[in-house]
Amino acid sequence: MRLPPYDKFPIISGNKIVLREIKSSDINDIIEISFYDAVQATTPEQAIAMQAKIDLDYRNGNSIHWGIADQSTDKIVGTCGYYRGFDKGEGELGCVLLPQHRGQGYMTSALLSAIEFGLHTIGLKRIWAVTTLQNEKAIKLIEHLNFVKITDPADDEVEYELKQQLPDT
Repeated sequence: MRLPPYDKFPIISGNKIVLREIKSSDINDIIEISFYDAVQATTPEQAIAMQAKIDLDYRNGNSIHWGIADQSTDKIVGTCGYYRGFDKGEGELGCVLLPQHRGQGYMTSALLSAIEFGLHTIGLKRIWAVTTLQNEKAIKLIEHLNFVKITDPADDEVEYELKQQLPDT
């Protein structure tokens, strides 16, 4: 396995998107999708503090968190990454997209790129994702990306695991 941190933060180009490091100049654009430990930021200061924790997790080799930038504008439209499990050769894939960019293919492209990176660069043996039963769009997306449900709903959450083949998209 080749775990973070890397000599150079990985930048990955996909269809429509670039997965890149989040810069301080991006913070005001992503306050509404800034989360840490399931707590959402409501101010720029909170978002900055959360990003500092995310950056520390990366430097400690526990996660990798990309901004999803629109390829044509370099504006962040969402985030995705692996947030736990590296110590077991696994990765929990998480993502969030700004509401005005949903349904435009950004997240499909971002997750395909992140999955490819997780399997072939990090060397993950297992990739999983957790969402709520109400998040029908997330469920539809991860099922489209060859994730299969592995747990029955508990506390409104459902867990999916990637089959080892990526879809042809």
